[in-house]
Amino acid sequence: MGLRGQRVVVLGGTSGIGLAVAEGAAAEGAEVVVASRRQENVDAALKRLPQDARGEVLDTTDEAAVRAFFERLGAFDHLVYTAGETLLLESVAETGLARAQRFLDTRLWGAYAAVKYGAGSVREGGSVVLTTGTAGHRPLPGSSVVSALCGAMEALTRALAVELAPVRVNVVAPGLVRTELWRELPEAEREGLYATSATSLPVGRVGEPADVAEAYLYLMRGGYSTGSVVVVDGGGTLA
Repeated sequence: MGLRGQRVVVLGGTSGIGLAVAEGAAAEGAEVVVASRRQENVDAALKRLPQDARGEVLDTTDEAAVRAFFERLGAFDHLVYTAGETLLLESVAETGLARAQRFLDTRLWGAYAAVKYGAGSVREGGSVVLTTGTAGHRPLPGSSVVSALCGAMEALTRALAVELAPVRVNVVAPGLVRTELWRELPEAEREGLYATSATSLPVGRVGEPADVAEAYLYLMRGGYSTGSVVVVDGGGTLA
């Protein structure tokens, strides 16, 4: 049931939840490959991972680059997709369509390209784990683009689980987590968000990347799970 001796590929695996997944898989004895858009992020992640870890620069919005990446990579056991830029939280009136499309390019179409070109290299018993969020379950004002993404990722996961079987395909829906996604907020505003949210969550705190990484590790190990949406939000959808 563990990941020892398996090969785990994490696109977006150089920071936040993705890096926590890579660290967790490596701690269980997996060989880890991480990819990110920026070389400095790859270099920093490799300093935190075991010596046998591999890192590459990859723009998941570049279809040709994604195809070439998987052609070079060869066979592996699990594909994890956590790549994404800062959350787009604006009203419909304020949001430019081009910006909304760019947001979806990485999070939705990047994931689609990764599965398109990577699924054929997944070994028997392997899986794909994608990433969504909880905005589709409990949207707030200004979350139209994010909510649309979340709904699309859940539907895509179910469709891929059917189409790609016996490769298992699942998706994790994190709630509020302390990651770089909130880096554009001023520090005082960001910490205020965390503090306020913690008081409303049943668990009494905001999530950390390692909290959410456990769901990805479970879905990689769990050979009887496919088409599943695993919510890890500290009870946020109940609050």
